[in-house]
Amino acid sequence: MAGKSIAVLDIRSSEVAVFVGERGVNNTFVFKASKTESYGGYQDGEFYDVSDLSGAVLRALDAVQQVCGEKIRTLFVGVPGEFTKVEPREQDLGFPKKVKIGGKELDQLYAMGRKQLKGWRFIRVTSMIYVTADNRRVADPVGLYSTGLSGVLSYFYCSEYFAGTLEQIFSRRHLTLKFLPTQFAMAAYLIPPETRDEYALFLDIGYLSSSFLVLLGNGVLAQRTFWAGEGQIAVRLMKRFSLPYEVATALLSKANLYLKRDAKNREVVYGGRSYEIPTKEFIEEVKAGLDGLCELVGRFLEECSGKELDSKPIYVSGEGFCGIRGALEHMSKRLSCVCEQIAPDLPYYNKPSMSSRIALIDMATEDSRASGSLNRFLNIFGG
Repeated sequence: MAGKSIAVLDIRSSEVAVFVGERGVNNTFVFKASKTESYGGYQDGEFYDVSDLSGAVLRALDAVQQVCGEKIRTLFVGVPGEFTKVEPREQDLGFPKKVKIGGKELDQLYAMGRKQLKGWRFIRVTSMIYVTADNRRVADPVGLYSTGLSGVLSYFYCSEYFAGTLEQIFSRRHLTLKFLPTQFAMAAYLIPPETRDEYALFLDIGYLSSSFLVLLGNGVLAQRTFWAGEGQIAVRLMKRFSLPYEVATALLSKANLYLKRDAKNREVVYGGRSYEIPTKEFIEEVKAGLDGLCELVGRFLEECSGKELDSKPIYVSGEGFCGIRGALEHMSKRLSCVCEQIAPDLPYYNKPSMSSRIALIDMATEDSRASGSLNRFLNIFGG
């Protein structure tokens, strides 16, 4: 297996995926193996069933290793927003004389704001803004000369519960785990840097959980995760119309909010039985579910008031609501701003449901490249 290959575990709120790939030409990606498994999900910072998660993750890992014919030694793990904490901090570093800023100076600046948080494990720091002593605001200060450097930085933490759970799952596999903040990876990959130079808004809608980020530069100013997604709307349909959950999800996957309310009833066949639902009531219930997420996002935006966010569009991605025609238009009206769907600009992977996978392997590839000369010679696969 080529040394450039990267192995990633993407943990979403209803499924996990293990995949191995590498960067191709023109910033594309070539996947050598991939396996997705469903599991029960999580809520309030805990997995519903750790044994269920463990079984799904290990089945996916074993399937990928079988295809590759080798064992994975290093696995990059995406940390969902439910298990991520982001703390913005402003740091100021002075030098005794004018110096050329390099990696050493940046490391000193980062270290000044790094704190231990009980129950959380530090995993990453990025910058929102750098400012030199002569008030030059720059995205990258490396190579500049200055007597000082300040920065507004984003410190990312992973919950010890999440990290410990994953380490226990892989305890007998002798793997090195490296944790990545999933939603930040998605936002950084999908939203161009020039858009993030000013404030940018990103919403990752999952099946059971969704996360909203306020971005600035290469960092996150604020992040909030909600227990809301497509699955909750399916539950609403199940209760309103006395449907099996599988029937509710099947109906939701083909929902069309553009239908006239006097259109013929919605019908789906499941388990040899036909279910018929009034279109008007069906659309009302779906919109009510969308409104629930919009209310949560709206409240969070109010908390972030004063940050010049009113005119900003919300960039939306993730697997949730992908099958609901008219969902983004309804959300745009409800939130009084443009909700724009974004996805990887890659052949075969240009779907919102693929956003987290592509973003994580992109971040993992960059991390692997920047981790030092040793990693350039080591293969992630061993005997």
